[in-house]
Amino acid sequence: MILHHYDFSNYSEKARLALGYKKLAWRSVVIPPVAPKPDLTPLTGGYRRTPVLQIGADVYCDTALIVRELERREPEPTLFPPHLAALADAIAYWSENRLFRPMSLYVSGNNMDVLPPNLQADRARMRGLPEPDAATMARAAARSATHVRPQIAAVDSMLADGRAWIAGDAPTIADLAVYHALWFITARTDRLAHELAPYARIRDWMAKVRAFGHGAPTPITAQDAIAEAKAGTPEPARPSTPQPEDPKPGARVRIRADDYGCDPVEGELAFITDREIAIRRVDPVAGEIVVHFPRLGYDLRPF
Repeated sequence: MILHHYDFSNYSEKARLALGYKKLAWRSVVIPPVAPKPDLTPLTGGYRRTPVLQIGADVYCDTALIVRELERREPEPTLFPPHLAALADAIAYWSENRLFRPMSLYVSGNNMDVLPPNLQADRARMRGLPEPDAATMARAAARSATHVRPQIAAVDSMLADGRAWIAGDAPTIADLAVYHALWFITARTDRLAHELAPYARIRDWMAKVRAFGHGAPTPITAQDAIAEAKAGTPEPARPSTPQPEDPKPGARVRIRADDYGCDPVEGELAFITDREIAIRRVDPVAGEIVVHFPRLGYDLRPF
């Protein structure tokens, strides 16, 4: 397993903790936090969000799919216990679609001096927005603070009944999804640590999640990862379970995220299920690659 990531990426932290929870060995390629990413795009076909999981000539995009792929390959210990899985999925969706966006604006606006100088311009381009100046970022941070604090209190209320984990009596994907949003508060500096100071239950729970660790990473170069993909062969396509409106396997398709970072990836539909879309493509540098995406959050079209 090769994880393409960088240190202060919150979604990378989610993936690193999943690897740690499952006590997995993996190889680490540190990628730039901003475009261009010339050693990543041969593997992904243009997808540029972070992180990306590579296993041979198969590349998995988006932590919503990455964690499920880890679960498919290493089902124990599980992050999807059957009695909590539906609730955990709902909490994870809330955290990553309602909590993290204001959190990112609040934290970034208060840490401009320690972020890469072109990070905000890059993120604005990913969303099709003009580059913000410092005053714009400060105003966005102030507005977002008022959305962050009630949601931190909501996390505390989830733990108020004495449960050990966010969704109940066992660790789930919800713990990773909520944790990485709160981890981002102090990922670069401790300036906003006061936001968590009143919440002993949250701090104790975060310490337990942090104790999962990151497994056993070994650094390699991006060139090593590309060479491994080129020398490998994608896994055989799994059975498709298409919906009536879906393109059929073998069709030429284009896929892109439906919210931000909408760089398209084009290729041949290898297989499609209710949870996953796999695109086969041939890259002049990396060879034949199958790039995998979650179904939800992505727009798939034939062309």
